Amino acid sequence: MSPILLRLVCGLLFSALALGAVVHPPANFAQGLGMLLPAGMLLSVALKGPRRNLIPKKRGVAAPASESPPSA
Repeated sequence: MSPILLRLVCGLLFSALALGAVVHPPANFAQGLGMLLPAGMLLSVALKGPRRNLIPKKRGVAAPASESPPSA
């Protein structure tokens, strides 16, 4: 899925969740806390986009196969 489409979908889902919380407030504190986790995750993806590895992985240097181990 393209990053811009993912950000748009997450933004729409976050706005629907926030609007739902305003129109029908949670019954108790635990329900409100339960709504914060998915709302925070959706808002994070909507603002930052999908996270990719910013630091490229370094490949280890392979030992040459032609060398034989030292003999004692």
